[in-house]
Amino acid sequence: MTATRDDLMRLFGDIDEHKLAEIAASGATLAELEEVAAHLAAQTDVMGELERPLTGRALRIYELLRRDEEQWESDA
Repeated sequence: MTATRDDLMRLFGDIDEHKLAEIAASGATLAELEEVAAHLAAQTDVMGELERPLTGRALRIYELLRRDEEQWESDA
């Protein structure tokens, strides 16, 4: 299932239009995006033994969303 703009805003909050467009163009499924959101929220412990590292589109989206955050952390 393809995610809508509303899905993206619900999962990732108020992100800029450029990132929204990149995520939408990635072709990621709603399930992949929900997995990214769980990793971003550091709630992977909820997944228990099903926890697995992100790969493919999910990993690229995770890195896209973390990019600015990591840049700010390295500037501090």
